[in-house]
Amino acid sequence: MTDFNTLALKPALLASVETLGYGAMTPIQAQSLPAMLEGRDVIAQAQTGSGKTAAFGLSLLQSLSVETIRLQALVLCPTRELADQVSKAIRKLAANIPNVKLLTLCGGMPLGPQLASLTHDPHIVVGTPGRVQEHLKRGSLHGGGIKVLVLDEADRMLDMGFSEAIDDIVGRIAKHHQTLLFSATYPDDIREASRRMQRNPVEIIIEAPVDTKPAIEQQFIDVEPARKLDALAQLLTGERGQHALVFCNMRRDVDAVAEELDRRGFSALALHGDMEQRDRDEVLVQFANRSCAVLIATDVAARGLDITALPLVISYDVAHDPDTHTHRIGRTGRAGQTGLAITLCTPREKPKAENIEQILGRPLPWHPLKVSSPRGKTLNLAPMKTLVIDAGRQDKLRPGDILGALTGDAGLKADDVGKIDVFATRAYVAITRSLANKALERLRAGKIKGRNLRVRALH
Repeated sequence: MTDFNTLALKPALLASVETLGYGAMTPIQAQSLPAMLEGRDVIAQAQTGSGKTAAFGLSLLQSLSVETIRLQALVLCPTRELADQVSKAIRKLAANIPNVKLLTLCGGMPLGPQLASLTHDPHIVVGTPGRVQEHLKRGSLHGGGIKVLVLDEADRMLDMGFSEAIDDIVGRIAKHHQTLLFSATYPDDIREASRRMQRNPVEIIIEAPVDTKPAIEQQFIDVEPARKLDALAQLLTGERGQHALVFCNMRRDVDAVAEELDRRGFSALALHGDMEQRDRDEVLVQFANRSCAVLIATDVAARGLDITALPLVISYDVAHDPDTHTHRIGRTGRAGQTGLAITLCTPREKPKAENIEQILGRPLPWHPLKVSSPRGKTLNLAPMKTLVIDAGRQDKLRPGDILGALTGDAGLKADDVGKIDVFATRAYVAITRSLANKALERLRAGKIKGRNLRVRALH
């Protein structure tokens, strides 16, 4: 049986599952949840979009004792973006359990507000290894009561050099705890980490079904270095290019490609680790709410992206290694959708392509592309535009308040309002591009939740 009702979950969690519209369990949920609910250690290989977050989220919430005010569950993620996504998912699952305190602790953010939030112990912490380690060393975070440790996307954390920090964290928390390790790939260092940290773990590998058409179509395209940008722009003018993720190996190339696409009339934004965290947040918001048509990113910066319907991923540079290539193409073709993953390959990059071919064990799907010369600036604008409201959760502002103001005094139809994201001190709302200026004027002239709030367009 793959129904959530077959599991011994708290009624509050079953209610959340129903509210969120989850049907039958995904393969990773069906295979991992029984063992996790029994308290067993689990090592699972599963791709992004497989439902693993809901699996470990339900498990750690099942074992949570809200009456006990101490840290009981710790989830480690490779990037702040992924930590934010995981936090949101767990909060939704915990919606019917009163008084659950969850904190997100990541680097790149001021330490002061985090220390203030830790005056009273949270029940759950989701964070990046470096910042969590720092709080444990300071004594601002107390790990003695931790019952569950989750390592999400463990392979990427090890790739990013977090191995020592993770080992240090394990040495500072309760000795007897359940360890849940999730990874998209199974290199030797993951197996070694499991041997160090886990006790007789249940091993789960979720393979893609072989009897169905692959969700992701791959294409490799030969291109001369001087024509790479022209090839990219040409690929992005197709229907799938209205929402596409482009990977570059180097941060400087991310900026250069984004600037050139912007010059050619695309709604394009850059995302990499040299950017201020607030700028990174705003770029992710715009890409998720369809105010940005093309996102150009480094591999590390894109780890936290959780876009279900992403039709096109393009590798502007061939990935340095096969595992990174696998992660890239896994950003499309998720949650039952089909996707296209294209890799542009110059003659100098052929050895890296051959390495990917060797690991795959089959010939790469090479496709010809006749690259046309650019014909001046053509507008490829995203369908939405984002407005920023200088108020957020701290001001008790909710998505419903923003939607009410837009469909009330501002006179918009609900269909013209897209995704609404409310952060601690600000909120973002996507508006149909042709109506964004009208909405901005109306909101500035009117009130939101009875208050005059500063509103501006995000460019």
